[in-house]
Amino acid sequence: MFTNLPPVTKALLIANCAVFALQLMLGPALDPLMLWPWLPSDLAPYAPHGFMPWQLLTHGFMHSPSNIAHLLFNMLALLMFGAQLEYAWGQRRFLTYFLVCVVGAGLCQLLVVSWGVRNGGLPFPTVGASGGVFGLLLAYGMMFPNQRVMLLIPPVPMKARTLVIVYGLIELVLGVTGTRSGVAHFAHLGGMLFGWLLIRHWRGQPPFGGRRIRRVV
Repeated sequence: MFTNLPPVTKALLIANCAVFALQLMLGPALDPLMLWPWLPSDLAPYAPHGFMPWQLLTHGFMHSPSNIAHLLFNMLALLMFGAQLEYAWGQRRFLTYFLVCVVGAGLCQLLVVSWGVRNGGLPFPTVGASGGVFGLLLAYGMMFPNQRVMLLIPPVPMKARTLVIVYGLIELVLGVTGTRSGVAHFAHLGGMLFGWLLIRHWRGQPPFGGRRIRRVV
């Protein structure tokens, strides 16, 4: 099955697993690649790391070495949704979409966590491909809205469009209420938001310009 995957999806799976192995071997040496908050000047000298632009991308290929389940669930979602989207869009458009979702997720998480640090929160880093994965989920729901998807927990089938709406609402509620504070809910929402905006841009739909002649998604 793995050998039959489209090339970009396969490469993303390999990259995430390879970086996870490097994290296990090198430990804190890779910490500067995590997404760190933009620290106020009085706190910066006492924090292990601060924000650097490349972290908006690199954090999306890292996972906590103590939480392999996070990696496995993200890679399973990438396998489920990424392959079909790559077949539909082609390699270049699919890779562009995924990376935009990762960076968009990082931007949203950066704003939220940096605001929290300035209001007494701890400067904790963010890692994980979840922002890109949630962007893929959003795209799958827009591309194949009536396709039935079987959830893992609980094992309930539902339409892809319904799944997107349910997950989006759950993430919004959990993020606003601060429930499960160790999860980057706003990164998930950011991946969905930037994915939605990019698809709207490709389709020439508001808030972007007039409708394009070629409909690509």
